[in-house]
Amino acid sequence: KNSVIQEDSTPFRHWYEAHYGVTAVRKKRMGEEKKEEISQSPHVKRKIAARKEDSKLGELLDDQFSSGRLYACIASRPGQSGRCDGYILERNQLKIYLKKK
Repeated sequence: KNSVIQEDSTPFRHWYEAHYGVTAVRKKRMGEEKKEEISQSPHVKRKIAARKEDSKLGELLDDQFSSGRLYACIASRPGQSGRCDGYILERNQLKIYLKKK
């Protein structure tokens, strides 16, 4: 419990891009082409447009996405079920663990 681990950021980046409709990584790679726009219903477009207002990604978290690794904290107790719950470190907690690195 309360272990800090590094996790692959790809699934979280894909979820962020699908949920908010914006790219999680600001730095573009050379030679990267624009993605084709996915056809969506008007209702989904309204939902994504409303979410874009709250889609501010912190500078430290953006650096974590671009490196491909995220720091996460395991919040559940170990058991025999084979799953664990946790959360991604942000803001002050992330600063602490980046200093230790």
